[in-house]
Amino acid sequence: MNDSARRESGHLMLITPERVFYAGLLGRPRQRCPGAFHVYVSIEAGLWLTTANGGESYGELAIVAPGVRHTIASDYRSAICLVIEPESVRDGAFAELAARLSGADAPCFAQRIRAAYRALQQRQHGDDIGNAEFDTMCFGEALPPRSLDPRVIKSIAQIGRFCGEPVTAASCAAEAGLSSSRFLHLFKQETGISFRAFRAWKRARHLLHFANQDLNLAHLAQDIGYPDSTHFSHSIRRFYGLKPRAIFSGSRDLAIYRSEAGMPAAGLRQGRA
Repeated sequence: MNDSARRESGHLMLITPERVFYAGLLGRPRQRCPGAFHVYVSIEAGLWLTTANGGESYGELAIVAPGVRHTIASDYRSAICLVIEPESVRDGAFAELAARLSGADAPCFAQRIRAAYRALQQRQHGDDIGNAEFDTMCFGEALPPRSLDPRVIKSIAQIGRFCGEPVTAASCAAEAGLSSSRFLHLFKQETGISFRAFRAWKRARHLLHFANQDLNLAHLAQDIGYPDSTHFSHSIRRFYGLKPRAIFSGSRDLAIYRSEAGMPAAGLRQGRA
């Protein structure tokens, strides 16, 4: 499918290093357990959110924290999904935003996010949209960034290269001049996420860049660091609730825009042992 036909579908995805704006098909996923904050907004009618602990809700906007198993369904065949990487926002900032999104102003936020979708349809390119512009467009203000140790920022950049060979904690620790155990403690302390879980989520997230392309999935899995197709399929189903092939099949009419702005936007601090 050519780019013009994809734009006409109305389905789009803007991918930045620490944000994703998706408007398109939800499919029929099983439970999903992504590694980032998710904000779902209905395009029409409402959304059903079911969490693994038995919680159920219905409305035009739903918020899910990282690592929460859930299923999302829409009355309309398409929906909007915003993805906010947890290491990019100050600890507690998203919880504060979630309280506002869940409160009396929820309809206003839903309208603002739908307006952002319409604006992106007109814009039809990623430009260099950074975190602040993305957040202001969707929430009316920028979320406060998290300040990360420069050694952790460097390891995040290593993980994000996706050059085929998986980045290990040992290699990141050596680069940081720390023992593996000390590095792992520092990484979890700084980001709130274990190194292994962080790496697994980023690898699965990287798949989104290729979702509308006609690719050999086994080769793609190898290129982005999966040891084999079985690990690839299992990981993608865990995070997205869908098989890789189902994601690609449902994304043929998806226009994907990328922005390199904001590589990581977190502030630097002096390194510490």
